Amino acid sequence: MATMTTQKVPFVFIDEHEVERLLDKRDLLVAMETAFGHFSEGPSGGVVQPVRTMVPVQDHGGFLASMPGYSQKGQALATKLVTLYPNNGKKGLPTHNGYVFVFDPSTGIIKAVVDAESVTAIRTAMASAVASKHLANPKSKVLALLGAGVQAESHYDALRILFDFEQIRIWSRGSERAEKLARKLGPKAKAFSSVQETVQGADIICTVTLATSPVLMKDWVKPGAHINAVGATRPTWQEIDPELMRHVVLYADTRDACNKESGDIIISKAQIFAEIGEVINKTKPAQWQETTLFKSVGMALEDVVATNLVYEKFKLEKSKM
Repeated sequence: MATMTTQKVPFVFIDEHEVERLLDKRDLLVAMETAFGHFSEGPSGGVVQPVRTMVPVQDHGGFLASMPGYSQKGQALATKLVTLYPNNGKKGLPTHNGYVFVFDPSTGIIKAVVDAESVTAIRTAMASAVASKHLANPKSKVLALLGAGVQAESHYDALRILFDFEQIRIWSRGSERAEKLARKLGPKAKAFSSVQETVQGADIICTVTLATSPVLMKDWVKPGAHINAVGATRPTWQEIDPELMRHVVLYADTRDACNKESGDIIISKAQIFAEIGEVINKTKPAQWQETTLFKSVGMALEDVVATNLVYEKFKLEKSKM
């Protein structure tokens, strides 16, 4: 019996250096904002994305996550396989490791394998930038970064597209890391020894830590500040004082995932007012005059959008060679 043979279609590998070179942050800001809007439209938005699957690796203190997603309107299909090992930082190793697999949605054929660490850093920060665009005071001048790792630097890079900061304040449990990042970010940046000093009077606060118990307290945050809460993505982990969680206007990247995965929300029993996509779609208001908090647990859609931009830019460059 004769069988049909098919030729394997080659795919490309795009490493972290190429991701950083190819991924235009302003383009990603626009694409991410559009994608959040599509997501919050429900089925008519054409986004298919289950809540991530997390496999605990308990004896080594890590997790393996699978994050598939499809954007019909963006014609982009991808899945991310990534590990999270919080203790790696103490060993001088990345806490996140993995790849995003990019597919042709019309055939299911793989087009690219993209470094996930760089994509995750940039797209997570850009999600916070989208939220800050709508929820922070547009005249914000003081940025506070709690954490001094990759996400802290990525958040500064993303937010400075939108805001002209006069001060960048940095805190980290490891004071040397905070000092090092302050030197890297320039004369407007300064490391502080306490969280309270860092955040008092800040207009925008980004919590990008690996904390499992609260580090940001209600009494330290000025009225009208905006908080991007990025860490504590497990049900028992916290970065934010429960009292603060209950007194902010709470926004989320995805309501379903935040209610299932965010310890800050689960433990405080805080109620999500809106998804950021609902604000973008103007179905819910942006109450930026109030103290606002954007809880980000990360979505596959963010990886889908970012890697699609990377691949299309890569393909365009190759076509001109």
